[in-house]
Amino acid sequence: MRGFVCAVVAGLLCLLALSIAKELAPKVQVYSYGPGVFDKPNTFICHASGFYPPEITIELLRNGELIPEANQTDLAFEEDWHYHLTRHVTFTPVKGDDYACRVTHGGTSKMYTWEPDM
Repeated sequence: MRGFVCAVVAGLLCLLALSIAKELAPKVQVYSYGPGVFDKPNTFICHASGFYPPEITIELLRNGELIPEANQTDLAFEEDWHYHLTRHVTFTPVKGDDYACRVTHGGTSKMYTWEPDM
């Protein structure tokens, strides 16, 4: 019985911590797996971390259009209930094309541009 009561109290404390948590905007990193060289296959990556609540959308764009077949990791969290998520896709950068990541969190969308190593 004592173990059950402790488990219930611990669960309630976790719910309380979540209910008073403040919204935190994600920190976003946009990069490629290898050096950003035109006309060479690479992986385009957008990583969002340190955000709360966990509802977030990450879109990878080429010239403002969604890049099809992008993959996404499972949503994960740290001990402090801040979340992180990564979206990536294989691509071959072309000179003159713009590559960006659009992150939507808390009703706000922001664009982050990938810069080649040129």
